[in-house]
Amino acid sequence: MSFSSLTRGVAIAAAGVLALGLTACAGSDDSSAPADGSDGLGTLKVGALPVPAGDMLKWISDNLAEEKGITIEWQEFTDYNTPNPALSDGSVDANLFQNTTFLETYNEQSGDDLVSVGEIYLPAAAFYSEKVDSLDELEDGASIAIPNDPTNEGRALELLAAEGLIEISDGATTLNEITDNPKNLKFVEIENATLALALPDNDAAFVTASFAIPAGLSDDDTILIEGTDSKYYNVLATRDELKDDPRIVALQELLNDERTKEYILETWKGLIVPVD
Repeated sequence: MSFSSLTRGVAIAAAGVLALGLTACAGSDDSSAPADGSDGLGTLKVGALPVPAGDMLKWISDNLAEEKGITIEWQEFTDYNTPNPALSDGSVDANLFQNTTFLETYNEQSGDDLVSVGEIYLPAAAFYSEKVDSLDELEDGASIAIPNDPTNEGRALELLAAEGLIEISDGATTLNEITDNPKNLKFVEIENATLALALPDNDAAFVTASFAIPAGLSDDDTILIEGTDSKYYNVLATRDELKDDPRIVALQELLNDERTKEYILETWKGLIVPVD
């Protein structure tokens, strides 16, 4: 994707939904009816962080949803721990915030069986810095803030390893799996949602776009960014019994619509990348 913070070794929290409120992003039942006068598909409740998925859902609701006869309501979340439990307990019908690896890890730890119905966009993750302008400027012993959840920690380590700054074991997700660290980089593990705040106290920090954009970070602040070949595209997820629901199918089609892709590219200038 976008994925963050399943805290390592801790059981999945109960579905206490820390939402800022349920925001209806579409009109009444009449406005959701198709142009041919047939009955609409009804309402779909979707959990998401405000940026970028919340903005995408609002744009689709305002511009495309009527074509499919669907009313989209999105429930706003402020962290990565609560959207999946909310989906599991039926508080929402789908969510859009995580990549496949995050989803699989959640299912393994919770014993749940949530499913992906397809990749939607890449919230490009990057190393940002206020102290250096390039990787080459990182000195021996530089302090690097990285996420403390397995998926995004592994993502950060993979990116550094690809640039030759460290060596890691295959599939590494923890600091213990660093096999060589020639510059003696000092890693600080931090909750994903607060990594942008760690920039002043560290030489660099790994921040996913979902949190970099609200913090005012841009590609001008990056010293290393993921490519579009990343395996961390965010997916539209739902419960197994809803994967073929016409509302889910309709939303997936709208999210992958060429007009939506144009909106994504124009709005986020490469920090958010629609799936091909």
